Amino acid sequence: MGQTVNLIGAGHVGRVLGKLLAAQGFRIQRVLTRSPASAQHAVDFIGAGSVATAYDQLQPAAIHVLAVGDDQIVPASEALARAVPLHGSIVFHCSGALASDRLQAARDAGALVASVHPIRSFADPAAVVAQFSGTFCGIEGDEGALAVLTPALQAIGAQPVTINAAAKTVYHAAAVFASNYLVTVLDAALRAYQAAGIPEPVARQLAQPLASESMANVFRLGAAAALSGPIARGDLATVARQQAAVSAWDEETGALYRSLIAPTTDLARRKQQK
Repeated sequence: MGQTVNLIGAGHVGRVLGKLLAAQGFRIQRVLTRSPASAQHAVDFIGAGSVATAYDQLQPAAIHVLAVGDDQIVPASEALARAVPLHGSIVFHCSGALASDRLQAARDAGALVASVHPIRSFADPAAVVAQFSGTFCGIEGDEGALAVLTPALQAIGAQPVTINAAAKTVYHAAAVFASNYLVTVLDAALRAYQAAGIPEPVARQLAQPLASESMANVFRLGAAAALSGPIARGDLATVARQQAAVSAWDEETGALYRSLIAPTTDLARRKQQK
């Protein structure tokens, strides 16, 4: 596509986006990170661009990517606005938790702003580059910025999904529920099996088909239709006995069990209404 790109911050996400954009004809100009060594590492990984050690070494560009930590987005936007003419350019950050309004300094300087959040793990950048096709990206921001970024993301294999900027934190929490907290609930299941005298390796074998089949049913049928168990059957006496037994065994796990009763009861109501 030929547009010029500056990359500010080049951790795993920045490096992956830089390499994918370069492969599609975007011209990576400068890579600015906290140290020249990390910037050079990113340039080597991307196979394009040159190292910058300060904002005043950046050149004007069509697109500026702020692949920095959440706490650095506002300072980076302000520093970029002081150092480079931004009128008519696009500035976007990659945070899943913060909206594009954190780039107000760039907007005030004449840029169109947006956020682009690739929804996947970036633990292995080389593997992500090879397997990026189909990756969903939550996007929001100025209409003019999204008009340019949407086809650019599609060109690198992404599936852009427009999100409500006002609900950005809730959007990010969705990933926590689907990933982090799911692990926490499964840990509670494994520990409860062990409390019943089942060795941990066997507990994992017992829990795996239940967890795998439940997840498969959620994604195939929807959450309400996938719900089973005592609450779905209306067996509240069993729920009460389990609540008491789990709390007696482990108070914190009992509190977790109790906190899940109300939302699961609501889910069961939705199942009955279908």
